[in-house]
Amino acid sequence: MKKVIIYSTPTCGWCHRTKEYLREKGVSFEDKDVSRDRAAAMEMVKKSNQMGVPVIDIEGSILIGFDQGGINKLLGL
Repeated sequence: MKKVIIYSTPTCGWCHRTKEYLREKGVSFEDKDVSRDRAAAMEMVKKSNQMGVPVIDIEGSILIGFDQGGINKLLGL
């Protein structure tokens, strides 16, 4: 299984949708709450050059926002 990290916040609707979609597909992921974890927030910005969430890291490939097609492609779904 590929390593998946989601940078998110508790109030982000698209973050919830992304995590829900991954759970539906049986994909495990690490969730980093950037609203509470400054190091994770800095890591997210360094990887994506973005302040908005969700940012999805799939084996080093970065997706911005809930990109179902991109997720499927990178995970081979």
